[in-house]
Amino acid sequence: MRYLPDGDQMKNADTHTIRQIGIPSLVLMERAALKIVESIEQADVSLSDTLVVCGSGNNGGDGFAAARILVEKGYRASVLFVGKETSLSEECRLQKKIAENLGIPVFTTYPGEEYTVIIDAVFGVGLSRDVTGHYAEVIDWMNAQEAFKVAADIPSGICSRTGRVFGTAFRADLTVAIACEKLGCVLYPGKNYAGKTVTVPIGIDTELFRADPAVCFTWEGKDMEKLLPERRADSHKGSYGRVLMITGSPGMAGAAYLSAKAAYAVGAGLVQVYTSEENRQILQQLLPEAIISCYSEYDEEKLEILLEWADVVCIGCGLGQSSTSEKILCHTLEKIRKPCIIDADGLNILSRHRELMDCGSRCPVILTPHMKEMSRLTGKSVAEIREDRMKVLDEFTEKHPVTCVLKDSRTVAARHGFHKFVNLAGNSAMAKAGSGDVLAGVITGLAAQEKDTFRSAALGVWLHACGGDEARDEKGTYSVLARDLIHGIQKCIKKAEESIRK
Repeated sequence: MRYLPDGDQMKNADTHTIRQIGIPSLVLMERAALKIVESIEQADVSLSDTLVVCGSGNNGGDGFAAARILVEKGYRASVLFVGKETSLSEECRLQKKIAENLGIPVFTTYPGEEYTVIIDAVFGVGLSRDVTGHYAEVIDWMNAQEAFKVAADIPSGICSRTGRVFGTAFRADLTVAIACEKLGCVLYPGKNYAGKTVTVPIGIDTELFRADPAVCFTWEGKDMEKLLPERRADSHKGSYGRVLMITGSPGMAGAAYLSAKAAYAVGAGLVQVYTSEENRQILQQLLPEAIISCYSEYDEEKLEILLEWADVVCIGCGLGQSSTSEKILCHTLEKIRKPCIIDADGLNILSRHRELMDCGSRCPVILTPHMKEMSRLTGKSVAEIREDRMKVLDEFTEKHPVTCVLKDSRTVAARHGFHKFVNLAGNSAMAKAGSGDVLAGVITGLAAQEKDTFRSAALGVWLHACGGDEARDEKGTYSVLARDLIHGIQKCIKKAEESIRK
């Protein structure tokens, strides 16, 4: 697990380290500068002639110190100072003076020569307004150069919270993230400007993030083996949950199949599919492991029997929006007292019955909307949601007692009072019909085995994406089908099991 703070959260950690731990700001700055230089050296690019472009804040101080370290290592380095003398922070003023005392060239007009590396140390994480005037000209000038481009902590012009471009932004080949990768550098479009990102420790204490649920996090690598539900030697199919999938209107057997198979693939013990009678034969052939129950019309008594049988319910995949589907969803949400995952058509019907979202106060509820479905649930436009998805999620989950999995190229799982999970795995090969059905099934299968439904949602998102990476590696970017994601997920789980046994 690693944290993905925004600029304000990172500043709090920085201040805590200086004031409470007692590490002086200048010591942290020296460490940051050294790590920036080391990271560029490890990138195997020519440092024969480096230009560091510095602002007047502490990010600029990092830049001045990096220029000095480069010179101490025998490289040629100079500084373009684009900030204001009257705005220099105390640390930046000192670093600038040291550089000048050592004879390092510091100038304020564009140099005429070419450089092998340009280091952006103009703004850092504190930027909160559009870049205009002279600063915009400087960033555009840096972008136009042929040099290898490095951002100190975050590319100047990128919002550290949302990834938004403030008018214009530095396009880095390499971003050296100090202590933590910033949230704005993993969200789009900020990710497109960060290039390759390396995170370097400098002694900033991030432990206070644990107590601040506003700080996002992600998982990576070997986290998988610690997160999978336990499989006990003394167990049976009932030990791993009874799943009810209310899915598949006439002609939508594929959604029922994919979601049910995915639930089995992540370890659910028993899956029953409640679907249209038209889908019975094909589902019995495709997935003989599942129990198939069917309806031709709304049958309240049978629905209640199934809801009583289940340990966890998933509703919506390929359900359609007919009057029968609407009655099934509304009755399910009025009566449900078990964990419930609502997806696809279930969300579209729910958007017309928003009062039913209060069912989350009776039992754990997970919603899995994509951007357009989230727009219907919130009444906000897709553009508004993309502008600051974290704010929208905070408002939504504070109002409604649910876990919300907002699906996008950077899917986020959120629940009020919990750290939001930001998924960094996955790829464009997953942008295929049926992928969402697989995700709903994965989350449901995990929820059947886990008491913590937020963890089931977050782990489901990540496992689904890791499976997508496995599928892409096997099939290529264009040819992955939704069913391939399930095979990829199975490979991920197998690898994690093998790692545990080692």
